[in-house]
Amino acid sequence: MGRGRVPWSAAFSHRPFNRFQGARLLAALAAQMQSVAIGWQIYAFTGRPIDLAWVGLAQFFPPLLLSLVTGHVADRVERRRILIACHGAMASLSLALLWLSRVGGAGHARSGHLLAIYAVLVGVGVARAFQGPANQSILPSLVPPAHFANAVTWSSFFWQAAMVVGPTAGGLLYATAGGPALVYAIAACCSLGALSFLATMPPLAAPRGAPPTWHSVLAGVRYVWNNQIVLGAISLDLFAVLLGGATALLPIYARDILRLGPLALGSLRSAPAFGAAATGIALAVRPIERRAGAKMLACVAVFGAATVVFGLSRSFLLSLAALAVVGASDMVSVVVRSSLVQLATPDAMRGRVSAVNMVFIGASNELGEFESGLTAQWLGAVASVVVGGVGTLLVVALWLWRFPRLGRVDRLHDAALDP
Repeated sequence: MGRGRVPWSAAFSHRPFNRFQGARLLAALAAQMQSVAIGWQIYAFTGRPIDLAWVGLAQFFPPLLLSLVTGHVADRVERRRILIACHGAMASLSLALLWLSRVGGAGHARSGHLLAIYAVLVGVGVARAFQGPANQSILPSLVPPAHFANAVTWSSFFWQAAMVVGPTAGGLLYATAGGPALVYAIAACCSLGALSFLATMPPLAAPRGAPPTWHSVLAGVRYVWNNQIVLGAISLDLFAVLLGGATALLPIYARDILRLGPLALGSLRSAPAFGAAATGIALAVRPIERRAGAKMLACVAVFGAATVVFGLSRSFLLSLAALAVVGASDMVSVVVRSSLVQLATPDAMRGRVSAVNMVFIGASNELGEFESGLTAQWLGAVASVVVGGVGTLLVVALWLWRFPRLGRVDRLHDAALDP
């Protein structure tokens, strides 16, 4: 029996989804504004790419080390309450960065001050470690299964919209105020606003996860390892973004290669999200109905090729265009991967599976930033980005051979039911 096409606005007919997205939008705005301020502030302190690498590493290790715990927490505690606590913690950490910016000043490169910033970023990583599995696993509880793919698409769209507005706003505020203090203050307000949205949501039923045992804690890892389609999808994202991500080096491109300022840095950081947001709207109107796996692999290859173009570009406009293509191609991968992972997982263990997925995402983002900064220190920024883009193309070719079932995924719903 054929299924009717889901209306493009189906997810918005559910009030809890709307409130959750309001909170997620504000939280994403806070994170993106703050990321621009931290990157520019630290690079202005030292002028060393390796110091940008530590930014990603400080935020990567907490989710890695806590993933088994945070996944189990998301399967035992009402996920809305977890998110409220995380947004409160993020507001406090933004205020800590505000205080450090007042104490240290823009021109002080004291190692103790930098270490204090990194310590706060470790706290950000801890908050994200708990926030990530709860954020991912709560979404299927807010909409019926028939509307889930639509909800994933719109959720990704709002995230990308925040990544368009957030970095640009962060760069503009940094340039206007002559420092990061105002950015951190507004980020704290956004986190508090996100907390308020969630506090007005009706309570959700607490997940009925199994009592904590070593066997149950590792259930998410076993599930991902035994499901070759899910493992292929999330590991493809891991290695593609790990190698092809150039986000950590954007302060270098903005200041030293394109010879522009913090406002340009914000625009560069917004460009991938602009491309992703436009693609999100297109996917909401015309969702992926057939050959989902092949389309995801093709888009990851486009991601790698566009990364190479960005790495070689000396034109601000061409750089923006290349980054927009990077974001557009990544959006397809996000929608396909998120739909596969969440629809294929029972609610009682979604937190644990989401925690494993978040480790992959964190590795591809934060650890990717460390990899980019480290290779830029050794090879230079341009060589680092180009080599990473070529590496992404090689990963796609390898995954076509290693995970053939992933390339054969047709309809997302049918693939999610495949054991």
